[in-house]
Amino acid sequence: MSKTTDLRRYDDNTRMNHWVIALLFFAAALSGLAFFHPSMFFFTNLFGGGVWTRILHPYFGVFMCLSFVGLYVGLHRDNVITPEDKAWLEKAGQMLKGDKAGMPPVGKYNAGQKIVFWLMTGSLVVLLLTGLLFWHAWFPDFPIWARRAGVLLHAVSAVVLVLTVIMHIYAAIWVKGTVRAMTRGTVTQAWAKTNHPLWHKEMTADK
Repeated sequence: MSKTTDLRRYDDNTRMNHWVIALLFFAAALSGLAFFHPSMFFFTNLFGGGVWTRILHPYFGVFMCLSFVGLYVGLHRDNVITPEDKAWLEKAGQMLKGDKAGMPPVGKYNAGQKIVFWLMTGSLVVLLLTGLLFWHAWFPDFPIWARRAGVLLHAVSAVVLVLTVIMHIYAAIWVKGTVRAMTRGTVTQAWAKTNHPLWHKEMTADK
């Protein structure tokens, strides 16, 4: 199929923002894991040692959250969960077995992608708010009980985010042709028709 028949899925700004978030995520995750358990302290070598890792980690997190705001503004309307998504979720097990034939038609995003989006959104909000509680350089006056609760919630949210990102990456690789949407910005009509038929219909209606 020629490039002229490809469909535009993401504009350049969205794609660049996505990759900025991805880089900041790995920087924040690795620098955070360095302090999560002594066995992972060696990750500090990636950031110039323990002191620099401690300094840089919160900045990685803040800039990641700020970048995600741009992604959220552009994509949240397409990720609103609707009653129709329930039918997709009920047959998700069938799809995981390799049978896509019986899956309900979906728009730009299916229910699984929407759940990933909202898990990322929620975990980032919690990470940002709890991170402020023990960022001593800028916010030194929170009570000790709040800091302790914040550390626990921060760790739980970090685990949720990491697992969600792993699921996101796996799904992008598993569904052949998906990665190019964030590298080239386009997908083939065959991919769109197979995986997001309602979105394909919407995009080709004028043609």
